[in-house]
Amino acid sequence: MVKSLQDTTKLHNGVQMPWFGMGVFKVEEGSELVEAIQSAVRLGYRSIDTAAIYENERSVGDGIREALQESGLSRQDLFVTSKVWNADLGYESTLTAFDTSLNKLGLDYLDLYLIHWPVKGKYKEAWRALETLYKQGRVKAIGVSNFQIHHLEDLMQDAEIKPMVNQVEYHPYLTQKELLQYCKDQGIQMEAWSPLMQGQLLDQPVLKEIADRHGKSVAQIILRWDLQHGVVTIPKSTKEHRLAENAAVFDFELSPGRWSKSTDLTEITGSGRIRTTSTFNPATCKDANLMSNARIGVFVFSAL
Repeated sequence: MVKSLQDTTKLHNGVQMPWFGMGVFKVEEGSELVEAIQSAVRLGYRSIDTAAIYENERSVGDGIREALQESGLSRQDLFVTSKVWNADLGYESTLTAFDTSLNKLGLDYLDLYLIHWPVKGKYKEAWRALETLYKQGRVKAIGVSNFQIHHLEDLMQDAEIKPMVNQVEYHPYLTQKELLQYCKDQGIQMEAWSPLMQGQLLDQPVLKEIADRHGKSVAQIILRWDLQHGVVTIPKSTKEHRLAENAAVFDFELSPGRWSKSTDLTEITGSGRIRTTSTFNPATCKDANLMSNARIGVFVFSAL
């Protein structure tokens, strides 16, 4: 059982990665982000996830430096992730993109560097670059994002090093059961981006009833669900009270007698059902907002 913000999972190369972190998607450069990172570290967060396409790496770096100075922690106490964007996929271009991100962050190394999307014909050369960076000790762990099983199988045909992490969209409306099991079988840690579906799940009535039953918020139920499925989670917020609320998930458990690791969240109740259809094709999406909005879902619930 994950008991605190400092608890970690061991990646297949031995690196310890926090189970719970802070995402910064759609947060603009500036003082709000710097202060949010300070607040997060003050509350006990030790993992921060950014990306080149977020265009906020400078403020993330500023926030890290301010937080370390305030807290007395060392750089080694934090776990910092960034990602290479589609336009920079390729061997030399990925190496250059890594240097750019590292310079913007003002760091000497990254804890985790990911290929942001599996762009056909490009991700294998980008992975070769990540392997080089890993061998050079410039990044502690390497991984991918938004890769499905066929992408992972294709990548690993030629890879020297197996991805340590696969960060994907994962929430009660997109449970990705087969992918989760595949990653577990392969020793690849799955990580959830948009675990709260950018806030769209917070008023869902079935989830609200489950939350009321536990005396928790919907966000806390979903984030606890992530952890109990063995999925690292990185909810986004810049508000200190929300950061604190999101992290208050270590004093309860969703009853193991009413769910298994293969179930959807609504199936914890024994009566909720989800049916999802999608037109989402990540390889053709060129804009981060489009990627988030390109999904069409049909959701069906029965009463508790």
